[in-house]
Amino acid sequence: MQTTKVFKSGNSQAVRLPKEFQIHSETVEIFRRNGDIIIREIPKTLEKAFNLLTHFPEDFFAEGRKDPSPQDRDF
Repeated sequence: MQTTKVFKSGNSQAVRLPKEFQIHSETVEIFRRNGDIIIREIPKTLEKAFNLLTHFPEDFFAEGRKDPSPQDRDF
């Protein structure tokens, strides 16, 4: 188990994370569980993708897709 330093950053406390614990996100979740402080990256979800879909105009795809006719195939 590794140890690290806790220090003041303005009016907040901060923890120096060793290189092997590098976080690749700008935002993390932090919470307490059974007396432990847990810091973890926020799991990626499709929420952002679905939110982007709300920016399409109401008439987007009003004429539907122009797909080619299905092909006849022998199986």
